[in-house]
Amino acid sequence: MQVLVIGGTGPTGPHLVNGLIEQGHTVSILHTGRHEVDAIPDHVEHIHTDPFDVAQVEAALDGRTFDLVFAMYGRLRDLARFFQGRCGRMIAVGGVPAYKGFALPQTNWPPGMLVPVRETAERAVDDDNVKVSRIVATEDVFFSCHPEGTLFRYPLIYGPGQINPREWLIVRRLLDGRRRIIVADGGLTLRTAGYGPNVGHAVSLSALHADAAAGKAYNVGDEVTLTARQTIEVIARALECEIEIVNLPAELAAPARPFLNAETTLHKFTGVDAIITDLGYRDLVPPLEAIGITARYLADNPVVRGSTQEMRLQDPFDYAQEDRIIDAWQAAMGQVAPVAGAYDPDFRDRYAPGSDDWRLVEPRS
Repeated sequence: MQVLVIGGTGPTGPHLVNGLIEQGHTVSILHTGRHEVDAIPDHVEHIHTDPFDVAQVEAALDGRTFDLVFAMYGRLRDLARFFQGRCGRMIAVGGVPAYKGFALPQTNWPPGMLVPVRETAERAVDDDNVKVSRIVATEDVFFSCHPEGTLFRYPLIYGPGQINPREWLIVRRLLDGRRRIIVADGGLTLRTAGYGPNVGHAVSLSALHADAAAGKAYNVGDEVTLTARQTIEVIARALECEIEIVNLPAELAAPARPFLNAETTLHKFTGVDAIITDLGYRDLVPPLEAIGITARYLADNPVVRGSTQEMRLQDPFDYAQEDRIIDAWQAAMGQVAPVAGAYDPDFRDRYAPGSDDWRLVEPRS
């Protein structure tokens, strides 16, 4: 097929482009030209224009049509209308904030999102968050123009090429010699993430499974999701650093919020069963390996300290204040620990090594 990829140079785009080439398609990419990547073969046609300006897109394409268009970048609602009748099929990228409760947890009861959030979950149609409302409205425009199209709702994307790399928040601390890392509520928060090559591969599979994917919106991401704490531990091991995880209640763990990219520890876990079933998706790179690759990449290609890119991550890297919080918390815990340790409810996990089943069934005297 003749395929147009709008964007194609971000953390997932090159892997989509190369996946389509491996399938035998002829691929052109339309982007601004400000960012070129070596991973895209030289024979791929580049159309340089502004994907956010449909008039410029129209002029650049000069009447050309395509069998398949992937909209990875640009103003999707305008592109969806423009390509209606100009392509055989359109596939687009949206985001998981479309789900009710993602941006405003209190709109659900109980507050937060159920685990996992599947594609059939309610969207934030009554959300008073303008950004979220626009995402939902754009989805509706897309499917009204392309009823047989496919939409992928992106989660947190990580890996080389990510312009907002949350892993940098830990990598920088380790490079700076920090070894005490604060987590909130045990660091047990789950948030679906996708390694760039894995997500690009998943999107490319929609070209192979057109019938199964027609008219559907899919969650996309890695097959497994690590907790916030597990992710931090994998980063530390990849950089060969021994760290101390300091657990605080979420209300007190303000330094942990930038890594969570949230003010709460509620889960944002979108299940990816549908792309596994419909598209035959499997991770190209397991997350444990992918997170390590990302950490080492950032260590070798650090974000410029104090740059606009780093400031977007909203972390002040105020180590002195972090130490004051940790010291105050540990001092308080020193008072609470003896009191808590003196109370034993006599509970034992019946499957734990050495547990005595008789204690769980015999009445106490």
